[in-house]
Amino acid sequence: MITLEVPCRDKSYQWLLQWITHKGARKTQHLSVETSFEQKESGHIKTTYDFIPSIGRHLFRYKGTWIQVERTREQQTLDLHMGVPWETVTLTAFGRDKNLYFQILEEARQMALLQHEGKIIMYTAMGAEWRQFGHPRRKRPISSVVLDVGIAERITKDVQDFVNNPGWYSDRGIPYRRGYLLHGPPGCGKSSFISALAGELEMAICVMNLSERGLSDDRLAHLLAVAPVQSILLLEDVDAAFGSREESAQAKAAFEGLNRVTFSGLLNCLDGVASTEARILFMTTNYLERLDPALIRPGRVDVKEYVGYCSETQVQKIFLNFYPGEKMDTACEFAKSVLLKKKPVSPAMLQGFFMFYKNSPVEAVQSVDKIWELH
Repeated sequence: MITLEVPCRDKSYQWLLQWITHKGARKTQHLSVETSFEQKESGHIKTTYDFIPSIGRHLFRYKGTWIQVERTREQQTLDLHMGVPWETVTLTAFGRDKNLYFQILEEARQMALLQHEGKIIMYTAMGAEWRQFGHPRRKRPISSVVLDVGIAERITKDVQDFVNNPGWYSDRGIPYRRGYLLHGPPGCGKSSFISALAGELEMAICVMNLSERGLSDDRLAHLLAVAPVQSILLLEDVDAAFGSREESAQAKAAFEGLNRVTFSGLLNCLDGVASTEARILFMTTNYLERLDPALIRPGRVDVKEYVGYCSETQVQKIFLNFYPGEKMDTACEFAKSVLLKKKPVSPAMLQGFFMFYKNSPVEAVQSVDKIWELH
């Protein structure tokens, strides 16, 4: 006999339960229900019920071999991160062929990947590990995030070059990691672009909040080391967690006591001896001048891009995105009307404005002044 034990903390645990239900013990009469909600493109929420093998023993046949599945639950032991009883699934089969289990686990993984195909998975830090946050989101086309000319193309090309050339870094003794900083006013598309880029590269996003209470240097280093593969690490609004060391002691006092992450601890995690490799890190800030120069020096941040208020070209593109049937002349007229006001306008402001005139581009052109009135 050959036995495989899969504890509930293992990443393949849920994959295996789903596989057993759909491919293995389809005729089992001992079931447990998992209710989930999925948002459709129309905005409607669909409720789905997934049946997985319940606690107890199940028997099924796979490629000519009988396999017993035993799902057990320890009532006296809790998974401290999730607060639920500790569970294990044990597979027992005749023979000594380990490849049988490799094939089952690989099929289960492929089935899980198909469920998330075309979607972005968001992770957030829970305790000492990363847990999926919410349901997988639909990919956003990178063309739908309108940045100034060349910015999106430069960042996308740089990330793809990094992903496709790990050998170039190892041959030259350069740590295989890449850091990006997007800075500029709020509402200009920094976070939206990162989300769209993750979809373009078929990567997940790991969102880290440096201001979280209870976050320490050790836990931060551990989380960066165990981040899921094929993922982008995202530190949003880093200026809110740390001020520049050149600021006065009075100004810095506002940041003290929020958490236990020290500035030197963050620097060591990003670029120290124990820092991880094969990592893509994005940081965003609305106030570049508040960041310490040590945090954004080359090696920690390799690419800095300013994502600012809309240029004339951006206004035209956003207009045509909302009204795809309109002529370029109308878009140019609208863009010139906006710029003549000589007031800064962000993509978020334009999006909110166009929502009021979804079906009337002519009325939108005539009501340019309301862009600033609505905000």
